[in-house]
Amino acid sequence: MRLILVVTGLLYCCLFLGHSAEFKIGRLKYSGGGDWYASPTAIPNWLKWLRQDLGMQTASDEILVDLQSDLLYQVHILFATGHGNISFSPEEARNLRRYLLAGGFLFVNDSYGMDSYFRRSIKTVFPDKTLEPVSSEHPIYRVRYNLPGLPKIHEHDGEPAQGFALYHEGRMLVFYVYSSDIGDGLEDVGVHPNPLSLREKAFQMISNLTYFRLHPEVLF
Repeated sequence: MRLILVVTGLLYCCLFLGHSAEFKIGRLKYSGGGDWYASPTAIPNWLKWLRQDLGMQTASDEILVDLQSDLLYQVHILFATGHGNISFSPEEARNLRRYLLAGGFLFVNDSYGMDSYFRRSIKTVFPDKTLEPVSSEHPIYRVRYNLPGLPKIHEHDGEPAQGFALYHEGRMLVFYVYSSDIGDGLEDVGVHPNPLSLREKAFQMISNLTYFRLHPEVLF
């Protein structure tokens, strides 16, 4: 299984990312009327942090991606966030499924109010799969920074932070964070009233997620 995950990652890089060595993050411009554009400074800060913390060569800004664009295959991580409705047309669902099965990765951040819509919509992409809770012992929380689980950045209604995932043949395709709002913690200082200690946890979590996405073999 470990060999399969390594080979899948290498094939993805070769087939879809071309010769560019820059790490790229795409912001998903989804349908449904939700605010896909929320947390506008999160991705630039995420990329800047990766350059500082992991010494990575990255793009300087996000790439805006819709599910009918060839740009989909130019990003290492596809990021979706918002506070409301998210939906996929049948064609968009097929395209997202192909991207993920070909080696892509979707990180979904519920900024509050997205949960029921996302759960419904991801079922149109993978009707045969169910979002599974991600244990606090999972490597995605420990691969670089040893976190006790998913950090809770924004209180919202006080529910505990929860991570969920979809898998295919042992590889994580989708990582969904609920009642955590990592995106808030990545934004510029002053945008949200988060203490620096919580911002630090958000950036540590995003390092873990990025490293795990690039090294899925750490599962074994």
